[in-house]
Amino acid sequence: MKYTLILFLFFVVFIWQSSSSSANSETFTQCLTSNSDPKHPISPAIFFAGNRSYSSVLQANIRNLRFNTSSTPKPFLIIAATHESHVQAAVTCGKRHNLQMKIRSGGHDYDGLSYVTYSRKPFFVLDMFNLRSVDVDVASKTAWVQTGAILGEVYYYIWEKSKTLAYPAGICPTVGVGGHISGGGYGNMMRKYGLTVDNTIDARMVDVNGKILDRKLMGEDLYWAINGGGGGSYGVVLAYKINLVEVPQNVTVFRISRTLEQNATEIVNRWQRVAPELPDELFIRTIIDVVNSTVSSQKTVRATFIAMFLGDTTTLLSILNRRFPELGLVRSDCTETSWIQSVLFWTNIQVGSSEKLLLQRNQPVNYLKRKSDYVREPISRTGLESIWKKMIELEIPTMAFNPYGGAMGRISSTVTPFPYRAGNLWKIQYAANWREDRLTDRYMELTRKLYQFMTPFVSKDPRQSFFNYRDVDLGINSHNGKMSSYVEGKRYGKKYFAGNFERLVKIKTRVDRGNFFRNEQSIPVLP
Repeated sequence: MKYTLILFLFFVVFIWQSSSSSANSETFTQCLTSNSDPKHPISPAIFFAGNRSYSSVLQANIRNLRFNTSSTPKPFLIIAATHESHVQAAVTCGKRHNLQMKIRSGGHDYDGLSYVTYSRKPFFVLDMFNLRSVDVDVASKTAWVQTGAILGEVYYYIWEKSKTLAYPAGICPTVGVGGHISGGGYGNMMRKYGLTVDNTIDARMVDVNGKILDRKLMGEDLYWAINGGGGGSYGVVLAYKINLVEVPQNVTVFRISRTLEQNATEIVNRWQRVAPELPDELFIRTIIDVVNSTVSSQKTVRATFIAMFLGDTTTLLSILNRRFPELGLVRSDCTETSWIQSVLFWTNIQVGSSEKLLLQRNQPVNYLKRKSDYVREPISRTGLESIWKKMIELEIPTMAFNPYGGAMGRISSTVTPFPYRAGNLWKIQYAANWREDRLTDRYMELTRKLYQFMTPFVSKDPRQSFFNYRDVDLGINSHNGKMSSYVEGKRYGKKYFAGNFERLVKIKTRVDRGNFFRNEQSIPVLP
């Protein structure tokens, strides 16, 4: 029965190969077997299209339903690596057989570049979700984290070892470590401790030659590039060594909302001036959306303020009553709890729930679109009012304002590839979610209209964007020739990396001149 199944799988691949002359899949699988550690067979980690487990493996980490339709291009094969040698084999054989490889960690790539292709050419996915160990060393306040882990696992295993250590990363527990760290992920402690990439000290990666390198072996240039420039352009990052940061036994969180009828415009106007200047320990995100008014039959704008304070409630109230009285915060709005419970709070899970919820990798999935911007100067009250009017007209898209300042203003823009530090007041995330495929074109267009309307209020030359909020509207690289690839790559690359883009290109050219590690928004090589 076993051999019959194997023959059937190869028959399926043979049928696929007959419709494409780009690769010989049978010899590709033979290559994978011969280039992986025989003590850790790769065969159980290989899933062909047609295999009964293929769809479940593919769909398990698709976080955007736009890329889970019958017309979505699918990989002809998935390698769900369970050992480092499987990653080495994937790189060696993918390069040898001239196949495009997509690298997926947690699947939160907003435009699906880690598991779909826009070129319609054959490709396979290297899925890292089985490589997810988190090794915490409390004595040195460090941890080695494999890139297939999710943030919730990282937070949980740190909390298991220490109640006063944490990691300053994102608020969504199901985000994969690999993409989050390599792209410069941020969270609600960034004003105190900076970004993920400001708190890494080592890495292990597989390079284009299939060799495993640590920071010493790869050198400082390559380490710099994978620590904020997107690891998937340079190799496959296996793990990062991270610094853990100190947090108090208890922190304070709150979530309060104000509509236009409750003076939201004045509060947001004050927020944009004070939020980047508050103590580093305090982070207040503002989410702007459109809701039904409670005082009329009209739509209104709602501003929701969500905060994380590394301290107690009394101190927080003292700060905000003095610096931001317009918010009207009172003690009953606040919740004092442990850092690990604050992670649940920020995920809209009730404080007091089991910390083991952070280990759950599944979450409800929507169709979605995301875009980003940076604001460098306060928006006038008149400007805010025009934005509210436009949002009510569009109704669907929301905006999240994430304040900068603090550590973000003290760290140089060239220490890591992430360039947007001092001079930025806050970052905007535009968001639209929907549940039916028939709404896709309309909701995408509404989000783009809000983004376009915001042009006068945001950064210019270039209009800055956040790499981890991947947005193919900024440009797609077809990789058809080095000159056109560089020109196409510069179009989005300058927006993501500003003055650091050219250094990333030079490093890419040195370590992967053949451009094996590529996707639709990867770093190009020099022509």
